[in-house]
Amino acid sequence: VSDQLLLHQVNNLSVNILPVPYAGQTHGQSSYSPDDLPKTVVMTLSQGSAVKSMDFHPVQQILLLVGTNIGDIMVWEVGSGERIAHKKFKVWDLSTFSMPLQASFANDYTVSVNRVVWSPDGALFGVAYSKHIVHIYSYHGGDDLRNRLEIEAHVGSVNDLAFSYPNKQLCVVTCGEDSAIKVWDAVSGAKLHTFEGHEAPVYSVCPHHKENIQFIFSTATDGKIKAWLYDNMGSRVDYNAPGQSSTTMAYSADGTRLFSCGTNKEGESFLVEWNESEGAVKRTYFGLGKRSIGVVQFDTTKNRFLAAGDEYTVKFWDMDNLNLLTSTPADGGLPPSPCIRFNKEGTLLAVSTDDNGVKILAKSDGVRLLRTVENRSFDASRVAPAAIVKAPNIGPFGSNNATIGTTIGDRTAPVAAIVGTNNDARSLVDVKPRITDESVEKSRIWKLTEINEPSQCRTLRLPDSLTAMRVSRLIYTNSGVAILALASNAVHKLWKWQRNDRNSTGKATTSVAPQLWQPSSGILMTNDISDTNPEDAVPCFALSKNDSYVMSASGGKISLFNMMTFKTMTTFMPPPPAATFLAFHPQDNNIIAIGMDDSSIQIYNVRVDEVKTKLKGHQKRITGLAFSHTLNVLVSSGADSQLCVWSTDGWEKQTIHETQIAIYEAPKLECLKQWVPREVSGPITHATYSCDSQLIYVSFEDGGVGVLTASTLRLRCRISPAAYLPPNPSLRVYPLVIATHPSDPNQFALGLTDGGVQIVEPSESEGKWGTSPPAENGAAGPSTTSGATGSEPPQR
Repeated sequence: VSDQLLLHQVNNLSVNILPVPYAGQTHGQSSYSPDDLPKTVVMTLSQGSAVKSMDFHPVQQILLLVGTNIGDIMVWEVGSGERIAHKKFKVWDLSTFSMPLQASFANDYTVSVNRVVWSPDGALFGVAYSKHIVHIYSYHGGDDLRNRLEIEAHVGSVNDLAFSYPNKQLCVVTCGEDSAIKVWDAVSGAKLHTFEGHEAPVYSVCPHHKENIQFIFSTATDGKIKAWLYDNMGSRVDYNAPGQSSTTMAYSADGTRLFSCGTNKEGESFLVEWNESEGAVKRTYFGLGKRSIGVVQFDTTKNRFLAAGDEYTVKFWDMDNLNLLTSTPADGGLPPSPCIRFNKEGTLLAVSTDDNGVKILAKSDGVRLLRTVENRSFDASRVAPAAIVKAPNIGPFGSNNATIGTTIGDRTAPVAAIVGTNNDARSLVDVKPRITDESVEKSRIWKLTEINEPSQCRTLRLPDSLTAMRVSRLIYTNSGVAILALASNAVHKLWKWQRNDRNSTGKATTSVAPQLWQPSSGILMTNDISDTNPEDAVPCFALSKNDSYVMSASGGKISLFNMMTFKTMTTFMPPPPAATFLAFHPQDNNIIAIGMDDSSIQIYNVRVDEVKTKLKGHQKRITGLAFSHTLNVLVSSGADSQLCVWSTDGWEKQTIHETQIAIYEAPKLECLKQWVPREVSGPITHATYSCDSQLIYVSFEDGGVGVLTASTLRLRCRISPAAYLPPNPSLRVYPLVIATHPSDPNQFALGLTDGGVQIVEPSESEGKWGTSPPAENGAAGPSTTSGATGSEPPQR
């Protein structure tokens, strides 16, 4: 398929009815504000050795991973300027290496880092070294970097490394001086593929997917670009980079546009956008120097901007404009070709300096992010929690058959968190306390933050012209620009925020009211409720990761809606049994896990309209489902108070456990810690993690909301209903569901019994919900605000 790129192959294959590409912003945004780009220097970090590669954590966006020319790797918290983790280069087990490599290290133990990169969920990171080796670390917060894999990957330098997900399996792609590209299992370290065909050292790799086609671009130092599928058929594409240069390639955040930047042996640099389907340069950007020293590094952000480190400055382009948009010297002191890296939201930019340091540049949103970050020490559980199970309104000290629910997000590390309502003390007998060694700052005076007045926080009730019915389900879209609610009358409501002068990001905010959005046709997204008793129905919905589709049910058939047109694309699975929980597979929008009221779980393929597998392990209806793509498991919860863990490879049942109000670590479901609310709060109605997994928001039937520090399960802030609800003695209103913003950890939304949706944020002066109480001898909290059953202390 010489000179033809993979889209031709994609177009000849059966196309998913639920496309996988991300929902992107519209291109052609011409207006530009200086505040759109991070150009203000807010922090300088002193590395001690020359920076070779950097990467911001995909979730903890103030964590910066850095690799240097002497093999050092460091993790910085840029909010405080604190280096929280540091590892010098060291071979873990020399005896496993080939004899030539062992001899090489005997003569010369110096290595440089060529690339550091986080895995997509931030649970792992990879390091490619200038001498043969790749290290994979697992990251558990703070200085807890654990050796995961040591691989003798290539003969000579390992020039680049990237993570990918072929066949729903987390892999590491490497390339090297030996002209080869290799693919490794990120869990076992087994070599899965070797791609050979380049005639020069391979300089970089760029894995990607279009629809269900997974592929890897590779570029060599002779300027050859090739593309490979995960098979042994050889290169599918072979063409030249501009100027026959050493080149890196990168996609825009939404995965729709491909760019490359390279520098040839004469020092001439080229920044271009590619037409993938033709394998040709679509546009060439002007402004790069003609005599660059070293290969110019670049990055993309917000589906809109490109940046490159060149001629002692950082240069910026609008993707739709060939000419240089602006540049900054970052107050001076940059090397000729500095390393640069944006954080995920594009609010921060890290730039290497010529005195072995890193400057952090910020836009106004980035300054706010750094200002609101609590400068606290990271511990293992601060980053780890990645799932929450809710407890419905059956009382805080409910019966053994208390209903529970599950949602998991592999944002940081593979840990499942459970909030249940079973208060049976026998479950505590086999729980082993996990006491961590923590320095206790006894002198610190801490006070629980109480929010009792509207003036103490920012709130907004979303405008609503439709019939007011109690809100059964609530979720932010993954892009953070809209909120979707499902009311008890089976009607969906969608609110969208517009990008304008008052809201430059277009993200959900209390400062600007959104629009209750409806297509011009005027149709509503309404679930099938024929032949169902509304009182018995358990509403449920799930949003595809590209925000294009919602799968939903209200006791009747399951409906698939197009979020743009509100049209019903298909309905399926008429009851009985009725669906009670829905979850999209994290890597394939066509695979859906459906929990049923007959206690079964059905793994359904939408594209072929077929149930692939039926899982049986619960005794009562399914109340929660959550995938972990890090562990390749599905966690389920049921009204039988049990949790089950299923392998997504063969769908075998792995673990089963009865629940408490607790956090459990998957896949063995070991109890880490627990929390029981004060009796005066009334029953828990819902609970969920913040997007960064640092906070847990809990709503109560008395209308209050508690904010817990997730790492310790200690209450840090209590919000009374008077702070967000107008006084109305005749009407008892309280939240049934709580949802959190996908990128702002301090914003949440409440779905209320009166049909309203209320967004709540901390006051601008505070910027966050209280502060973490100091840990005391490893206990999770004082008995006045949280405590275990009886006199037992909360478990760690």
